[in-house]
Amino acid sequence: MNKDIISKKTRCEFREHFVNYYLREIEQEFDAADVAYDENYNPNLSGARRSLAEKYYHTINWQDWNDVKKILKVYENTLLDLENQARGIAFSRNTEWAKKSFESLKRWLMKDGFIYTNGKIIHSGHYSSLQDVSKTTAYFDGNELQWQIERMRNAVDSDPSLAIGTAKELIETTCKTILSELNIKYAKNDDIMRLVKKTQACLGVIPEKIPESAKGSEIIKRLLSNLGSITQCLGELRNLYGTGHGREGRMKGLNPRHARLAVGSAATLVTFLFETYIERVKISK
Repeated sequence: MNKDIISKKTRCEFREHFVNYYLREIEQEFDAADVAYDENYNPNLSGARRSLAEKYYHTINWQDWNDVKKILKVYENTLLDLENQARGIAFSRNTEWAKKSFESLKRWLMKDGFIYTNGKIIHSGHYSSLQDVSKTTAYFDGNELQWQIERMRNAVDSDPSLAIGTAKELIETTCKTILSELNIKYAKNDDIMRLVKKTQACLGVIPEKIPESAKGSEIIKRLLSNLGSITQCLGELRNLYGTGHGREGRMKGLNPRHARLAVGSAATLVTFLFETYIERVKISK
């Protein structure tokens, strides 16, 4: 089962901060971010400001990135305002309070894997790419695929080696799933490079299949060739640092930023292959 992208505790901390706003200011913040309002919902909370924030919260699917992005926009504006108050750029009745509130809310977001920088909130694990993969793979109803996505989601920051190893496994499972859907056989000992090449060939997304007359053919060919490079690099990275192989005891692992690179690359490749397959199926029907 997928976890909420923003935890309930973090949401509550921001909601309590909104108690310092006028009701109209709360409405303006959420309305500006296109967050819907459930006027029929009764949150059973004390205070009109808390209840108002919860009526907006109630319309959000906290496991859907498209919904959560709207809330992050509200939180961005909130943090930017506090940051400006703390720096004396914007008017504040209590600069010290603004500074403490700013740091506290930032810390809560960081626990959920978000970083506030230069007026923007970004996710340290780029989980939006995994969300896109999750939606695409749902077409196949594959438990193994969803399990791998969730394992990467949880491991990027806490266990980079596991995330890297799973990124390679996700590509292998993706290729096997598509090949099986197309009733094309593959050998049990096929490595990741062979699986990807076979899948690309079946989907017609190999450089040789692109006609010279096609607009931007050279660029497309280079991009398709780079898919193979991604695969090879992930395989080599996994062999060096990922799970699945015993390593020398004093060997140092990679950092979360390396895991994010591996996961992001795998997500790009997997999404492309699955979307190509789905498009081919639609055309053939």
